[in-house]
Amino acid sequence: MKKEQVVHCQFSVWYPLFRTVTIRREDPPSHAQERSDDAEEIQWSDDENTTTLKAPEFPEFTAKVQEAISSLGGSVFPKLNWSAPRDAYWIAMNSSLKCKALSDIFLLFKSSDFITRDLTQPFVHCTDDSPDPSLNYELVLRKWCELIPGAEFRCFVKENKLIGISQRDYTQYYDHISKQHEEICRSIQEFFEKHIQYKFLDEDFVFDVYRDSRGKIWLIDFNPFGEVTDSLLFTWEELTSGKNLKGDQSEGEATDQDYPVFRCTNSKVTVQPSPYLSYRLPKDFVDLSTGEDVHKLIDFLKLKRNQQDDD
Repeated sequence: MKKEQVVHCQFSVWYPLFRTVTIRREDPPSHAQERSDDAEEIQWSDDENTTTLKAPEFPEFTAKVQEAISSLGGSVFPKLNWSAPRDAYWIAMNSSLKCKALSDIFLLFKSSDFITRDLTQPFVHCTDDSPDPSLNYELVLRKWCELIPGAEFRCFVKENKLIGISQRDYTQYYDHISKQHEEICRSIQEFFEKHIQYKFLDEDFVFDVYRDSRGKIWLIDFNPFGEVTDSLLFTWEELTSGKNLKGDQSEGEATDQDYPVFRCTNSKVTVQPSPYLSYRLPKDFVDLSTGEDVHKLIDFLKLKRNQQDDD
């Protein structure tokens, strides 16, 4: 995966090319365009030996964002150049990414590791040594739509050929997907050939779609073809090498060999907890439970041993 591919997956890059087949958005101003000269960030109080913090205010920016939200029906789905704060939905009062005010957006953004990665490490998995491209960060507001998780699919494209489709919400079993997988696969393939193929700026990429109750396909987003993107029911080794991507009838591949491999959760026995649940816990707890940080695990074991010795 190269840095250029990541740049091409920015919302503002692909949206003008595919606006007719995706969900509407509005363009609020960049946060960097406005400064708050009236807000005093820190006030020192010598008498009480305390510090009083006052948040900076951006009245013009706030007004324009609220105007954009109103023009989209009063509720929006927020994201930055690439990511939405899906890992932070739990902190919102409505346990959702549905936002009605700028304060809702700020709460989700400051609580999201996905947003932090966009801001600090957008090219972390890139293999080329070229200088990082300059970026203008954008707040993207899209019209809120009540999307059914069981109707979302992730599609993998290599050399401009659709090679794989995965159920997006793979932790749950949906009976209609198992029963209609051939029809779903065929409709996504037709949508790809008509609207996406040879029109995107790269030949290797990932795109997400939504299939509504009438069977119509809507484009949701583009992602880089690489490990920064969740491969869901595939592995990146399979997707890059092409192994196990042919003759996979048991996992829902359409009968025509030109069609991509389609994978879905095909049994209630394989239902799993949401992968976003771990983001509710402090990172130290997650590292200990998964063994990702060996030093923390060693320190924890030493602490338990010392406690046992004291007892």
